Amino acid sequence: MKTVYLDNAATTQIDDQVIEVMHTSMKGNYGNPSSIHQFGRKAKSAVETARKNIAKHFNVTASEIIFTAGGTEADNLILHNAVFNLGVKRIITTKIEHHAVLHTCFHLEKNHNILVDYVNLDEFGSVDIVHLEQLLSGSEDKTLVSLMLVNNEIGNILDIDAVAGICKKNNALFHSDTVQAIGHYNIDLQKTSLDFMVASAHKFHGPKGVGFAFFRKGFGILPMLHGGEQEMGARSSTENVHAILGMEKALELAVSNLKKDQKEIGGVKEYFISELKGLSKDIEFNGLSSDIEKSSYTILNLRFPFINDMLLFSLDMAGIAISGGSACQSGSNKGSHVLKEILNDIDADKTSVRFSFSKYTTKQEIDFVVNYLKENI
Repeated sequence: MKTVYLDNAATTQIDDQVIEVMHTSMKGNYGNPSSIHQFGRKAKSAVETARKNIAKHFNVTASEIIFTAGGTEADNLILHNAVFNLGVKRIITTKIEHHAVLHTCFHLEKNHNILVDYVNLDEFGSVDIVHLEQLLSGSEDKTLVSLMLVNNEIGNILDIDAVAGICKKNNALFHSDTVQAIGHYNIDLQKTSLDFMVASAHKFHGPKGVGFAFFRKGFGILPMLHGGEQEMGARSSTENVHAILGMEKALELAVSNLKKDQKEIGGVKEYFISELKGLSKDIEFNGLSSDIEKSSYTILNLRFPFINDMLLFSLDMAGIAISGGSACQSGSNKGSHVLKEILNDIDADKTSVRFSFSKYTTKQEIDFVVNYLKENI
């Protein structure tokens, strides 16, 4: 059976060159980076070289990169550190952030008396910049703003420079969950006044279970994990050497092929949008996902004019792997918190799905999906 994988916002296929780097490391670089003998020093050297190379891509120093088990841990580390180490009393975010941020904010609000305010959104899920400025200017509490750069469900791109400018003007710290942006967009942290950001390697053809947190120089880091002094004292736990080296290679490949991938993947997305519009005038697009300039070229979230709780299952049986724009189609009865926030009740109940693309996605695969939809919806 032919299979088509269009769930790249969930995770991407590991690049063969990344697998090769990791395999070589597993075979010959098995020392513990904390050991003082030659095997340990070799592993430590590899980790620190990877840290330097990753830092260069963002125009920062190696000491500002902390390796983690992924984006969720990195978000948690940053938010907890802001509260327990940097004296933050208030967090401003939105109700459509990734749960790594939202659930952490809920926890901090409930258990540590942190005030959480939510920025207004327009009908497409874009941040109301005017309201953000009003929220910041209306309080003297030390504040952290946490807004994701690319929304993982609808693909909206935040005007990060505008937000950074407002934060700087109001002496607020700025954290962005950049998981869906790293490896897909250029980020120069000397040009953008971002204090904290995160990455997860499996979103850009690297391995699962590894990522990093960026802490701008000058901020001390209070660890969440205790039991060792790894990661400059910021994160106890033996470094995942092979995965870190895989992430380094995946990022190198992503950055070196960025313009080519943006053009080719963006072309696939535009082609799909055109085909879907020709398929049915009643298909709608959620958020700004059909706007090529204002949304990620890797994400398209669409809404059908009906309710079909079995659509994801039917697509899977046909060999097509995607995600539900509404999580109730993936086994949860809660629905998508993102779509519930930006759609009216009638539209939120309709069947929405997220297609997400990578450098491995072809127009032939898009044709396969469109033909299936033409025959089955």
